[in-house]
Amino acid sequence: KQYLYKGKWEDMDVLTDTVHIKDKESITVDLAYTRHGPVVYVDSLHNKAYAVRCGWLEVGGAPYLASLRMGQTKTWEEFREACSYSNIPGENMIWADREGNIGWQAVGITPIRPNFSGLVPVPGDGRYEWAGYLPIKERPHAFNPLNGFIATANQNIIPQDYVHMNAVGYSWADPFRGDRINEVLRGGTKFTMDDMRELQVDYLSIPARQLIPLLMKLPFDGKSAEAKNRLANWDYRLLSSSIEAAIYVALENEIKRLSVELFVPTSAKEIIKSIQLGKIISWLLNPDSRFGTNPDQGRDDFLIKAFDNAVANLEQKLGEDMNHWQYGQEKFKHTYLEHPLSKLVNSNTRDKLDLGPLPRGGNGYTVGATGNNDKQNHGALFKIIVNTGDWDATIATSGPGQSGNPESPFYSNLFDSWAKDDYFPVYYSRNKIESVAASKEILAPTERL
Repeated sequence: KQYLYKGKWEDMDVLTDTVHIKDKESITVDLAYTRHGPVVYVDSLHNKAYAVRCGWLEVGGAPYLASLRMGQTKTWEEFREACSYSNIPGENMIWADREGNIGWQAVGITPIRPNFSGLVPVPGDGRYEWAGYLPIKERPHAFNPLNGFIATANQNIIPQDYVHMNAVGYSWADPFRGDRINEVLRGGTKFTMDDMRELQVDYLSIPARQLIPLLMKLPFDGKSAEAKNRLANWDYRLLSSSIEAAIYVALENEIKRLSVELFVPTSAKEIIKSIQLGKIISWLLNPDSRFGTNPDQGRDDFLIKAFDNAVANLEQKLGEDMNHWQYGQEKFKHTYLEHPLSKLVNSNTRDKLDLGPLPRGGNGYTVGATGNNDKQNHGALFKIIVNTGDWDATIATSGPGQSGNPESPFYSNLFDSWAKDDYFPVYYSRNKIESVAASKEILAPTERL
């Protein structure tokens, strides 16, 4: 229970706690802490303890308190100051005001690591210490950029010449969603609220646009040839009603699976479960020795195998009739919201708690992000489009409802419209709100007895 720090042995702080276990005896545990954080693993064979130091565990780091500050700001500089209290992992914050100003600020508590990356464990003996936190004014930001818009979708938008990259991070989402937003916004100068709605739920797949032309050059037989022909004039949109979308997503899934099988060393397969699609596509577009002594032929063989497997998977999952291979359906892309208590209640109550299934479109690489699983398990439940010149023109989509009570009419009233990417008005002025109010409740204090 000691560790060496700057040549001296220090005692760990040990807290004893009791863990209560249902239908079993409680157990007592010792929780050890070092100056670098809680001990999460002890390697008794090598006499090593691993502690995790997290910036977002600092006192006063609750992000929603920062959000309250942001909501009270009236200028861009006040907004940036409020962002400094958002002590969370990295995130993008956006500013827009009634004068037409726009801004972007990278937030998140950012430790400065002078001599290490933070990507792997380092000795806690004092040689690798943080040199404080990067001030908000030194974190990446932009105000009224020349192109007239800001597009963030979890992709890397940090300038390449940024000097504190090791304080920001190294892991980013694939660029496809951000690339598509940039593509659309660069294509015009005036956009309506309807245009913005169409962009928020856009299901055009840039990966499909890159991969399908490679596929068109390859020979196939039987069912695979029929499936390939379906893709010949496809518009690359992952619509829930699209058979082409189902064929493509099955291919995309198989490409990712085969890439792990082929490119991840056996010794690393337990650690590396996936490879980012952007990396895989770059290899397919520019094949090298990883595909063998004849890279182009090796790449083509890889795609042929992936497509044949994808078609076979669809046939097994959805049946032999390709006309029944619509993407959005219970056996493929859908949403189903299962309540945490679903498995603990009777069937009548479960029917009230659980919602779905409903068909969905898109995937994790489209602007309208719906995740990469058949049953959507992540993506945006809430989206909002605000006209800062007319607050009452605001629209949003959200699901499944605003009440947690399954007996309430507002428990699931938004679920169907959300799954269909429909929007509803979000009024701001008192008169507008009162004109559509379903009910009003007045909470009045009573005299204490």
